[in-house]
Amino acid sequence: IFKYDIMKDTLQFLKDLKKNNNRDWFNDNKPRYQASKDEFTNFMQEVATHMNEFDQIDPKFPKVFRIFRDVRFGKDKTPYKTSWGASMQRDGADKRGGYYVNISPGDNFIGGGFWGPESADLLHIRKQIAQDPESFKKAIEYPDITNYFEGLGGEKVKTAPKGFDKEDPAIEYLKFKHFLLHHNFSDKDVVSKNFAKSVAEGLAKMRPFFDYMSDILSTDLNGLPLV
Repeated sequence: IFKYDIMKDTLQFLKDLKKNNNRDWFNDNKPRYQASKDEFTNFMQEVATHMNEFDQIDPKFPKVFRIFRDVRFGKDKTPYKTSWGASMQRDGADKRGGYYVNISPGDNFIGGGFWGPESADLLHIRKQIAQDPESFKKAIEYPDITNYFEGLGGEKVKTAPKGFDKEDPAIEYLKFKHFLLHHNFSDKDVVSKNFAKSVAEGLAKMRPFFDYMSDILSTDLNGLPLV
């Protein structure tokens, strides 16, 4: 039974915050902020609970990101984010991949994958893909993935990564620095009944890709366990 949905008040709060992104307005609207934060936090707990039907979520998650921006770097000095975001990690050292939920009027999405793998992991992923590109292709072209997500995304290097041939048949895969999946929702979707269920079921569609990546990250090039 789903108890927590996202209400129109939260989207309206984020819209108003975007128009009035300053500390005076925010302080005057603290009760709205707190109500919206509580609603999103409860919603994410609901998502995580339902996700456990499909994948084991680390009990330390979900983690809701702070709405306060770090304005020390960059040109944008507005003090607040105009979205709610949260992440979840899979439970267990052998299970790789992370999930993300973003709620922002006109820019609602779920996503996940591998954001900025450390250099040793990225090199290992690339070696595994170069050795067997068909298995990687099969994982990202699994019907649940291609029918739901917008294709594999993420920043790429401009040419062949160091140690790899630019003529490699898998070169477009090898250029990825991040390996991400992404699906958008409308504002109407966000405030629909049982949206937490829709989010959890959507995130669960990543499992074939996550299972493949977990396998190659935990085995050597001969398929033998690394631990």
